Amino acid sequence: MNTEMALARFGDCEETGLVKISGGYFPAMVPKKAVAAERTFDRRLVLTAALAGLATSACGALQRGKALAVPAPAAVAAAPPPPPPNPLEKGLLVGFCGAPGAKALGRMTGDLGEASRALRRQIETFPAGRPITPVVELIATTVHRSPGEDGMFRSRCEDSTVREYLDAARALNGLLLLNIQPGRADFLPEVQAYERWLTEPDVGVALDPEWAVEPGVIPGRKFGRTTGAELDGVARYLGGLADTHDLPAKVMIYHQVAASVVREEELLKQHRGVSVVKVVDGIGSAAAKKATWKTLMTTMPTHVRPGFKLFFEEDTRRGADLMTPADVLALNPTPAYVVYE
Repeated sequence: MNTEMALARFGDCEETGLVKISGGYFPAMVPKKAVAAERTFDRRLVLTAALAGLATSACGALQRGKALAVPAPAAVAAAPPPPPPNPLEKGLLVGFCGAPGAKALGRMTGDLGEASRALRRQIETFPAGRPITPVVELIATTVHRSPGEDGMFRSRCEDSTVREYLDAARALNGLLLLNIQPGRADFLPEVQAYERWLTEPDVGVALDPEWAVEPGVIPGRKFGRTTGAELDGVARYLGGLADTHDLPAKVMIYHQVAASVVREEELLKQHRGVSVVKVVDGIGSAAAKKATWKTLMTTMPTHVRPGFKLFFEEDTRRGADLMTPADVLALNPTPAYVVYE
């Protein structure tokens, strides 16, 4: 029985039974503290079930008849507005994530114009007085339950999709983050595959290590993981791009759902030209999410800024209220990036 993918996202939990999902058995977990009566809901089980559907999306299609390759050069998207030297220095990032045809992965899908208007409306709910930069987080490298021709259990977006999302981000006068779910691949080559886009001044990356699985592991069966050293390699690479191309500081996000997902976090060092944010991905009630936050903040390097993720559906199950912007900004330390799925 494989249990790691069913570990709680927050605090200490107790097992209350087993549920059978997608051919595997997983413990049903209930947090011991603050929310003892609330059963947890694990979005990874939903995402795993949705992975087959992603195979037909523009980002999720497993390439057939050829190995995955670095996207071919293409025309640059519309000219970007001059970005601030570092939008995180004095301001806040607020974003939606998503991918084409994949509603399970966030609201930035379908009609990007309408999705962008919804993001603007969400930003308007935040307290005034702090500059806010909109963020479009595109799931660019998408994990799959099938290996694909190269056996890496992932596929990459085509240039046309990245361009569409970058245009949407620029229409918002915001940033585009390319989210990487690497499957069995390493993070650095997956990031390097998008170098022609990362040389743009308003494009960064978001690394999702719960989907970085070891050899022999099928994504969705067990938590993936990474190390501070691997994250450091990506940060060093991005810093080099910023220096070579005279770019503003590159925004690099890494998502974390549980302590086991990022090992030896202290090996992630500070690099010139890179602004790093750790986004806590806890799901559930406000009390549950705050417990996750408290746990995962203890290992964050001092040069890394904190971030927080909210789930419109999963966080509000069983009648719970979605945390308000004021609730989120009251966390200690104050989040620098708030992303919604």
